[in-house]
Amino acid sequence: MITMLVTYAGDEETPFDRDHWINVHFPLVRESWGRYGLVSAGGFFPQGDGAGLTAVGVVNFRDEAAMEAALNSPETAQVMADVDIVTAVKPQRSIVKPL
Repeated sequence: MITMLVTYAGDEETPFDRDHWINVHFPLVRESWGRYGLVSAGGFFPQGDGAGLTAVGVVNFRDEAAMEAALNSPETAQVMADVDIVTAVKPQRSIVKPL
């Protein structure tokens, strides 16, 4: 399994539609990328000062090939367009590979 962390920079003043992100965006991610090898997708909101982060998405794929297939799929355009509904902050992706 390979994990993609999707982070959103900001603080408590940064506009971010939490309800949409959890209840609309993640179901869209699961529906869009499930056929490509998505294992799970969810997110959380850092507590305290958040270390400069508003939200963190955790997206797990079967393997790197599955992640690449999902990211390069036609459905990704809809997933990314939905991010624009959640926030104006552009997310940053990082990959966590198993040891």
